[in-house]
This record gives sequence, structure tokens and C-alpha cells, in this order.
Amino acid sequence: MPDTDIAIIGAGAAGLSVAAISAALGFRVTLIERGEMGGDCLNTGCVPSKALLAVAHLAAEARRAPRYGVVVPPPMIDWALVQAQVKRAIGTIAPHDSEERFRAMGVDVLRASAHFTGRDSLDVGGRRLVFRRAVIAAGSRAVVPPIPGLGQVPFLTHETIFDVPACPEHLLVLGSGPIGLEMALAHRRLGARVTVVEQARIASREDEECVAVLRAALLAEGVELREGVGLAEVAPAPGGLTARLADGTQVQASHLLVAVGRAARVEGLGLEAAGLVGSARGVQTNLALRAEGNRRIWVAGDIADPVGLGPRAFTHVASQHAGIIVRSMLFRLPVRLDYAALPRVTYTDPELAQIGLTEAEARAAHGEVRVLRRGLGENDRLVAEDRAEGLIKLIASPRGRLLGASVVGPRAGDMAGMLGLMIGRRLPLSALAGVVLPYPTVQEAAKRAAGDFYAPKLASPLVKRLLGLLKHLP
Repeated sequence: MPDTDIAIIGAGAAGLSVAAISAALGFRVTLIERGEMGGDCLNTGCVPSKALLAVAHLAAEARRAPRYGVVVPPPMIDWALVQAQVKRAIGTIAPHDSEERFRAMGVDVLRASAHFTGRDSLDVGGRRLVFRRAVIAAGSRAVVPPIPGLGQVPFLTHETIFDVPACPEHLLVLGSGPIGLEMALAHRRLGARVTVVEQARIASREDEECVAVLRAALLAEGVELREGVGLAEVAPAPGGLTARLADGTQVQASHLLVAVGRAARVEGLGLEAAGLVGSARGVQTNLALRAEGNRRIWVAGDIADPVGLGPRAFTHVASQHAGIIVRSMLFRLPVRLDYAALPRVTYTDPELAQIGLTEAEARAAHGEVRVLRRGLGENDRLVAEDRAEGLIKLIASPRGRLLGASVVGPRAGDMAGMLGLMIGRRLPLSALAGVVLPYPTVQEAAKRAAGDFYAPKLASPLVKRLLGLLKHLP
């Protein structure tokens, strides 16, 4: 007889969600975690990074305040208190993900490493565990590139940067994805000199037109951007390190943050014993997130590599995966993972949000598209707050169905829910153009952009002739 109905490896966002729902439905659940409960998001990712960004935002607002008649001294940064706030944010959320809470739900929580010993069995800290079904939600780790000299200098990743005892004097950031750009801006606003090195262009996955707005904002903040050049080698130097770039220039820095991507944590899982194959991309699954090679096993979160879609390292994707797995594994419903309305946000200032397809992706997939642009400089809410900057682009089919949206501006991420609903439910742009929004809000920019789709039709000669006839009616 199996020891448990469902064995879950990993207590991050995906694993915790599956465990909570499964236990509530009466299944025997064993949750296995060798590290901190809550995974990367709580301990080294989303929560600490947003807490640090919030403090950095306060420092920036204090510097802007005298322009508006609020005279305050230039901010002095107490790094110990900054770190205390980051830890306080983690500590406030931690009980929700705690071992105690899940034990109270009836989940058997085992704090140990696990590896497969067969198609239906695990070794968990020396104990054999037989399962009916299993979920692999082991997450991902920072990629460390093979740069000459990197092993001879201390460097930071997203897992260690929040433990630096003092604000870096000069932070060199390798990579310009969300982690790299968010940490670059936060540390610059908190007093560090910051240089970002990117072999391609910054935020290379995002819409180039929107990235141009973000680039200008980062440069205005004093962040040095070195785009189109790689890091050739690093070497120890007094007070830090020396980095030689591919173009021959040298950068002296006190700290190095490596933020070039993430790789699935497949090492040590014994996947072969379960009939599975892993790679840096993760464990391949079908679109119901069932593992290829073993029908007893499902895969969720950063470690999942759904065929045709690929991995996505976002906490909200992990939650989406949990919902798919519950329907597929527990209820045996026919489900298919779909990223058509997937949002992603880089929480810089301005924020950079992408929902669904970019313009380039939409043109490649659909050919003819309509691009509707609205500058956020004409948004009344942002004008009132003296933050009138940015852009929204709606990418639509010729018949008016929203395929994607790119937004750069203050609170751009707050538009993701509304626009994602439009895409996911395949609603026409008329639904967005006709919605009643409170005034003034930033989301009005999306409504006005949607209205631009219909403006040419309303001004057509046929409509004008019709109105000419109607005006004679009593």
C-alpha cells in the first residue's frame, strides 16, 4: 500500500498550493522541503526585492519632494534599517507558508532532501516513501556563467544580495532581466553607483519601443548601462574586483551581482529512477503538466517544461500550474495549459509590463495586426501627480480581438489584470472601450487606446451620411 496519496517535492508557491488544495479535498499529502518554506519567492525573490524597491522608492520621493513645496532634508540611508524592513516583510508573510500551518491542514511535512528510487517511490532523508502520485515543484537556481576568473572573486546572486552588510559602493550587475534591472535601480536609489552589463540590449524579451522609455529613465537615475558588450573576465582587486568587458574596457566595482537567468533544480532528484529526463530547462511535460515518461508524476513551477511552451519562472505561473494540476491529477479533467494571456512585470520605475504577445510576436504569429498607441503623458491622473510619462500599446487582430499589450509607466503592472482578462476571455476591444472606469485612473489610457480602434469607423463617410439623415428626425 502507498504511504501517501500525493508526494510533493518543494514547498514554494506551486507545491504549497497543490498541498493545500489536495489536503482540503481529503487526500493524504506529504510535502517535502529541504530548504526554507515558501521557496525563492518568499525568501530570496519577489518579497524581499519588492520590499527593497519600496524603501528605494521612498528615498527617491524624498529627493523629489522639495520641487513641490515639501521641504525635507536629503535622505540619509540607514542600511541596517533597510535590511530590517526587508526581513520584516518576509517575516510577516512567512506564517502563511509555514510548516505549522500546513501541519494544521493535515499535511505531513518532511524537512529533508528527496530523490526518486523508483517509478512510485522516493528516498526522503533515508526513509522510503511510496506514493500514488507525485508533484515535482523543486524550483530553479541562479545560473552562473563560465566567465574566466569568476571562481576567484566573491559574487552575489538573487539568493545572497539581500544579506550584504552595507550598501555596495559600486554594484556591477551582469544581466538585465527583471532581477538585474530591479536590483540596479533599488541600489542606485539607496546610494550605490551601479553599472549594468548586458551582452544584448536591456530587457531583451520586452517590446523595444517600451524599453526605450525605461532605458531613458534608468540613465536619468544615474544607472550606467553597457549594452551590446559581454563580460570577458573578472579578477580580484583591492576593495572588490576588476571586470574586463569584451570591448577591452575595465570596470572597477566593489560588488558583482550575477543575474543572467535561472536553471531548473534537477540535480540530485534521481529522475532516471522514475523514468524521467531533466535538463537546465526542467522536466518535460504535456500541457496538463503530466511528466513525459511517468504518468504518476506531475511537474509545476520553474522546473516544469511544458511541450511547445517552455519554462516560465514566475510565481504567478506556479500558481497557474497548481490549478492545472489539481484539475488534471485530482479530478482527471481534460485541461490544457495556455500562456496566451500570461502577464510579466519588471518592477522598475517606470514599471514595464507585458501581457500576452508583444508586437513582434503577434506579427510573427498572426501576420496582419493593429497597433494602438497611447502616450501616458496625456493621462490626467499621471499629469496631476507629475508622473506623466510612458506608453501603452495594444496589439489587436484586424477584427478587434486583443492579442497582447505592452505598457511602460507608473503602476503599469496594475493594468495586467484587466488586459489579461480581455485576452484570456477573447473579449473584443469594444468591451474595454465601453467599460466605465473611475476618474482619474491610469487604466483610462487602456480604455482610450481601445477606443482608437473604432474612431476611424465612426468618422467614415458612410457614418457621416447616416448621421446627416438622422439629424432630421424629431
